[in-house]
Amino acid sequence: MPVPNERHPELAPVDRAILRVLSENARTPNKTVAEAVGIAPSTCLTRIRSLCERGVIRGFRTEVDPGALGLGVQAMIAVRLHSHAPRHVDAFVRGAPALPGVLAVFHVSGPDDYLLHVAAADTAALRDFVLQHLTAHPAVQQARTSLIFGQVRGAAADAVE
Repeated sequence: MPVPNERHPELAPVDRAILRVLSENARTPNKTVAEAVGIAPSTCLTRIRSLCERGVIRGFRTEVDPGALGLGVQAMIAVRLHSHAPRHVDAFVRGAPALPGVLAVFHVSGPDDYLLHVAAADTAALRDFVLQHLTAHPAVQQARTSLIFGQVRGAAADAVE
C-alpha cells in the first residue's frame, strides 16, 4: 500500500473503489459508478470531483491502438544526453513530446536519461525517426532502440487497492 504524503493523502476505501471502476472504463456513467460502490450518485460525483481537484485523477483519456492509425511498429528508445546542463536537458524535454510518433517520454535513472515510447508506420520510418530526430539532436549522445513485439497491461495499472 502506498504511503500517504502531503500531496496525496490516504484514500478512503470508497475512493479506491471509485478509482477501480473508472480505471476499467473511464466513460462509466456516474450513476453506474455510484451503484457499483454503494453510494448515492450525488455523493459519487462529489467524490470524483474531489479526486480530480486533489490530483489523484489526472485526467480521462482514450487509449487508441497505434496500429489502427497505420503505426504498426512500436519501440522503446533509450536516450542518453551529452550532459545534464540545463540547456541540454531543457532543449530535449521541450522538444521530445512533440516529435512525430512519440507516445510517451519517461525520465529515468541509470545509464540512460530518457525512454521514449514511439510508434511508426514501419521499421524504415522508425529508423528515419531515430536518425532525423534523435541522433541528429544536439543534446543526444546515444539512442538505443528496442522493438516492442507485444504489450500486456499490468495488473498495477488498474489496481488501486
